[in-house]
Amino acid sequence: MPAHPLRALREDIAAVKRRDPAARSAVEIVLAYSGMHAVWAYRIAHRWWRSPGLSVAARLLSQLARSLTGVEIHPGATIGRRLVIDHGMGVVIGETAVVGDDVLIYHGVTLGGNRRGSSSKRHPTIGDDVVLGAGAKLIGDISVGSHSQVGANAVVTHDFPEHSVLTGVPAINRNARV
Repeated sequence: MPAHPLRALREDIAAVKRRDPAARSAVEIVLAYSGMHAVWAYRIAHRWWRSPGLSVAARLLSQLARSLTGVEIHPGATIGRRLVIDHGMGVVIGETAVVGDDVLIYHGVTLGGNRRGSSSKRHPTIGDDVVLGAGAKLIGDISVGSHSQVGANAVVTHDFPEHSVLTGVPAINRNARV
């Protein structure tokens, strides 16, 4: 069940304080963190997306947020609690993406699709407590398990289990048991 909006706002601010050593105060986060602004706009747009007759308004809000923050989150995506987008410029989260709780996303990350069609799952599913490094590209209907780390500029095109450490092009699990 989604958190009450005020509780969710407090959780988001606390998550940034916990994950970003440069965050000095709640006021600074509320006023100056474009990643948070993008997440908050997404949360409104997602509600509208699920309401009859408001899908166009949801898309317009998401595009306004993209122009203001550099972060594009489709209002149809499903995003958990306490998402932190740090230095968010260039982040793209596609329509059928699912992002778990306590995920940290750095700049230039793409959760993209690899085929057309609106009735099927086309974008990645990310577990809880995952870190997506700068420039990482996760493409298609794949899953990255909870408590994983995806390195900078890794290209992930197939499923990986929990506790993975993914690096390279194409990504391999550096934490896999030999």
